[in-house]
Amino acid sequence: MESTGGPYLNTAAVTSPVGIARLLQMTLGCTTFSLVAHRGGFSAAYGTFCMFVWTFCFAITIFIITCEFTHLHSCLSISWGNFTAAFAMLATLMSVTAAVIYPLYFVQLDCYPIGCEVRDFRIAASVFAGLLFIAYAAEVFLTRAKPGQVTSYMATVSGLLKIVQAFVACIIFGALVNDSQYSKYVAMQWCVAVYSFCFVVTVVVVAFSVTGKTAMLWFPFERSVVIYTFGAVLLYMSAAVIWPVFCFDSKYGSPRRPGLCAKGRCPWDSQLVVAIFTYVNLLLYVVDLAYSQRIRFVSHL
Repeated sequence: MESTGGPYLNTAAVTSPVGIARLLQMTLGCTTFSLVAHRGGFSAAYGTFCMFVWTFCFAITIFIITCEFTHLHSCLSISWGNFTAAFAMLATLMSVTAAVIYPLYFVQLDCYPIGCEVRDFRIAASVFAGLLFIAYAAEVFLTRAKPGQVTSYMATVSGLLKIVQAFVACIIFGALVNDSQYSKYVAMQWCVAVYSFCFVVTVVVVAFSVTGKTAMLWFPFERSVVIYTFGAVLLYMSAAVIWPVFCFDSKYGSPRRPGLCAKGRCPWDSQLVVAIFTYVNLLLYVVDLAYSQRIRFVSHL
């Protein structure tokens, strides 16, 4: 008797290079948070963040594999290509952050006082966390847009950079709320407004691309994105000048870290983090602007 179930299942979802990468992500993610939950342990905000990253990425990866294997993604009112490309880039950034944070705060070479068994579990979890990052980075590499290829916007360099820009902005916001004293001067508040505005618009661009609603807009989406990127470059250039002046010039702030500043709760440290990642995002927006001139937007793939 001829099988009737075969045509309804997409075996390429688990046998193709991208499918194999996703299976590895699922396996490595499950192994990582299982090791931590069983004996490795975690605590404080840093440990909670790492566990959130591993469980969140594991859950979404399971969802993607299931939808592609059963063709259920065709029933969803989203741009599937944009969604998977955006998630792969986000998961890469989140997993590499967790892969750095967990061993930095929880792994030690000696057994005292946690015990050798706990230490070994933490080392093993750190190794698998690093492999998990590689698996997600492999998917980004495999699904990225090739030269001359018509593909989803989020799979292009410009689309992937949008995810990185939003992620870097989140790091900036984290440093701002950590006693950065940004309300001290109006000029510093202007910088916060720049970070907030660019973050919100970038998220909106990603949201419209993932939901596949760009064709429904009454204005040309691709041209608007390029114009916004140019504006973001100008805004970040102003922040890249203003923030260091009002934080590290001796007239307004301190060019050196105060000697009596407590480790982990020093405004100067937070201001330095904001300054560094301001320049990082400025560079990302400049590269984004350069690549946005060369891509072709696709409204729904």
